[in-house]
Amino acid sequence: MTRRALLGAFAATTVAAAPTFASAAGFLRGAGDIRRIKMFSGRTGERIDMIYWIEGDYVADAVKEVNHFMRDWRTDGIKSIDLRTIDIMAAAHNLMDVNEPYMLLSGYRSPKTNAMLRSKSRGVAKNSLHMRGQAADVRLASRSVNQMAKAAVACRGGGVGRYSGSNFVHMDCGQVRSWGG
Repeated sequence: MTRRALLGAFAATTVAAAPTFASAAGFLRGAGDIRRIKMFSGRTGERIDMIYWIEGDYVADAVKEVNHFMRDWRTDGIKSIDLRTIDIMAAAHNLMDVNEPYMLLSGYRSPKTNAMLRSKSRGVAKNSLHMRGQAADVRLASRSVNQMAKAAVACRGGGVGRYSGSNFVHMDCGQVRSWGG
């Protein structure tokens, strides 16, 4: 059986265990044998729903697909996404007990894209973790910004920003902190 067939078989099943969060480095401890990420992009029309971690190992092909999916759609630039960010997103998703995929608004941002966005909004950091592949901006139709942020904060794995006016939550694997309203 190929790895792709194995992933397909796993994706057809729903395995979710409530993770426990002991420390910033320990999120998703006790999360079971698999980790899954579900997202779609309104910008590109792409969707992913995949198992990216099985029994203690990241699945290289799945990680490559996540990196491609979370690329800077403006420049088509791809950067390796820090797997801690994906883990935080997956853990928060599990805590919210939703089946709906995240809508990805922003994953990796090239320096050029970040500078352009910064020139249009004061909410864009000059040295954004998006440029390092360590952050994602996401939304869920079925959950409020506050519900999403509370789940992400519970992971204690990095930064969580509430952007209620724009209806999204920023999650990153940087220093543990939170902001916004």
